[in-house]
Amino acid sequence: MILTVTLNTALDVTYQVPRLLPHASHRVSAVTERAGGKGINVARVLAALGHEVTATGFAGGPVGSVVRGLLARSPGVVDALVPCAGTTRRTVAVADAGTGDTTQFNEPGPLITAAEWSRFLARYEDLVSGARAVALCGSLPPGVPVGAYALLVRSARAAGVPVLLDTSGEALRRGVAARPEIIKPNAAELAELTGSRDPLPATRDARRRGAHAVVTSLGPAGLLAATAEGCWQASPPRPLSGNPTGAGDSAVAGLLSALAEGLDWPDRLTRAVALSAATVLAPVAGEFDPGVYEELRGAVRVTATVASGG
Repeated sequence: MILTVTLNTALDVTYQVPRLLPHASHRVSAVTERAGGKGINVARVLAALGHEVTATGFAGGPVGSVVRGLLARSPGVVDALVPCAGTTRRTVAVADAGTGDTTQFNEPGPLITAAEWSRFLARYEDLVSGARAVALCGSLPPGVPVGAYALLVRSARAAGVPVLLDTSGEALRRGVAARPEIIKPNAAELAELTGSRDPLPATRDARRRGAHAVVTSLGPAGLLAATAEGCWQASPPRPLSGNPTGAGDSAVAGLLSALAEGLDWPDRLTRAVALSAATVLAPVAGEFDPGVYEELRGAVRVTATVASGG
């Protein structure tokens, strides 16, 4: 079983509009609702790849009930969410059909009490003992300690379970010091962590801060990885236009599934980039077409750069 943790789950709402204009009223041509939050998205992709996956985190209030109902319709994903008194947040994405661009609005999430956090920790300890790998994903809701991910990384490491951490800001800074197996920042998150906007030295610097491997998202240019075995860049075969919503989460699922299967780094990166690219090309945010994924996987370019240097 692979475990995904989404402390700040969400109801993801996507509006399709012919064209998004500031200060204007819009007629919505289509609405899509999905159980969301980064770890939930990762769980769906893992299940689509054939892995047994359990999703935990918090869910509460009427929106949380909708999220759990939608999650129940996700084949292969086991719901292990912990109830909270506050209401699960919503995220709203407005997709402009004319440009292909998406504008995102993210609510902060419910206030988590100390008692609810303690109940989550007990559930996590139970689940992680039976996991092959863990993904810790996304923002922290109000009330959760800023060092939460560092604590969860250390707990998984004590159980001998590898961890992929995908977060940002102070939660990432503290989490990386707990030595997760992989961190996956984007370029902006990496620059915030290291103070450098040059991706290769910044990726290597982030690795020296504690992570065994650092995989940086370069957006349309693919992924850059610094590991104990070396450094690689993996790129899609051509420039892609579409909806990038969920593409990073598909990359996380690709990395984590390949880690659980014992694949080498070039194969991990190939899978992650192909899944991410297939997600960008999908008509529904966060989905991917298996046929498109297989086609892209055969065309991803992986290039060794320089030795990782420690």
